[in-house]
Parts: sequence; structure tokens; C-alpha cells
Amino acid sequence: MNVTILAANGQIAHLVEERLLTEPTFKDIQLTLMLRHPERLSELNDNPRVTLLDGDLTNPTDVIQATKDADLIWSAVVDHDQTNRPTKNIIAAAKLNGVERVVETSLLGLYNEVPGEFGDWNRDYGGTDRSTAGGVWFNLYPLRLPWLNDRPEVNYTLTHRHDQFVGVSGSRRSIADVVCRIIADPSLGANDSLGIGDPTTEGATRPVY
Repeated sequence: MNVTILAANGQIAHLVEERLLTEPTFKDIQLTLMLRHPERLSELNDNPRVTLLDGDLTNPTDVIQATKDADLIWSAVVDHDQTNRPTKNIIAAAKLNGVERVVETSLLGLYNEVPGEFGDWNRDYGGTDRSTAGGVWFNLYPLRLPWLNDRPEVNYTLTHRHDQFVGVSGSRRSIADVVCRIIADPSLGANDSLGIGDPTTEGATRPVY
């Protein structure tokens, strides 16, 4: 199985990459990692399962090149571009290259599903990412991330598109775990919209670090 990770130098991307390259479950996965300045991942240069590419998500040619042999694409960054160029480029590349599984990273609050004082604060402070790949023909796995922390534990509740979001924060390790589960199990979250939050932070009025 060939997995392409776009924006592959982020903190969560590093956690996913480490698991994919070390855990027996993923021993047959080949990784293509696209990032600006691939020398940042120079420790992977000699890994036979890794291809490093210099690329920019706003450049359609770069995205097409990075995904040409992919079975699954994961965009490891939230699309904050005013015209959603990264999302549009990923959709176009997936269609051109016949990639059937695309994992997108977004934020809590996309559907006004965060209640109470924290929901009001989140809308005022952080806004919401409203990029969408609606109507595409492949299997889309949108992930709605909470406010992140570096707690070492993996602890989360998954919610679906029409559910109230649970918690306000979550660990980066938890997000990485969900990505790895989706890579291993095509049925998890397919054409859904998974909210990921630490249930122990439920009821907090501000992010929990």
C-alpha cells in the first residue's frame, strides 16, 4: 500500500510516520512524504520505504507528482488558504491519479457542533475552516481536530457529522492514532466527518493544555 503524506513535517505527521515505519501492522506500507525543504526529514533519506519530495500544497503540479502512485492521501495540515487552493489541488490530483482514499484535516466547529461557552469562544477566537470536497467521487475522510496539546496519552471520543462534539482539546498522539486507524481500516470514517476530542476535557470553557 502506498501512502502519501502532504505537509509531512508537522508534529502529528511525525508521529504518524514513526508508527507507520516501526509497527508490524504497517510493515508493507510505502511512504511518499511531500514537504517544503525535505532535508528536514533527512534521517529518512536511506529508508527504502520512504520517498521524500520537495513540494507546496498550493502548487498543483507538486501535488499531482506526490500522489501519482498513492492508494491513500493524507493532508496533514488544515487548509487556511483564502481560496482553498490546497484542498482543490488535492481533489484534482486524486481524480487525475485515480486515488480512492483521501484524508483531510479540518477543525472543530465546522458544523457549529460545539456547544456552550467554549463553542462561542471558539467561533470568536479561532473561527472555523469551511473547506469542503463535497460531491467528489472518492472516499473522503474529513477529520475535525480539537485544540491540540502534547499530552502523552491517547484518549479520545469519535463523533460523527451530526453529533455534538465531545471535549474541547486533544493530544496530538490521539489524532495520529485516528489517522493510523484509518490507514489500516478503510471503513473507519469513510465519507463521514470524524470529530476527535478528549472526553476528560468536556465542559471546559477554554483549551486544555
